[in-house]
Amino acid sequence: MTDKVLTCRDCGKEFTFTAGEQEFYAEKGFEHEPTRCPECRKAHKAQRRNRDNRNG
Repeated sequence: MTDKVLTCRDCGKEFTFTAGEQEFYAEKGFEHEPTRCPECRKAHKAQRRNRDNRNG
């Protein structure tokens, strides 16, 4: 595997999906590449966590 440059669907910034990350995704059985950069992924995860805490 080789590194891939992807574009974040939220901020539009390009980010690298490394060969190591690709191997990790494959080991976990994930079928799709990430659509968000690491920063947006982290923000989205925190937003979901906050929403879940309010509804819980």
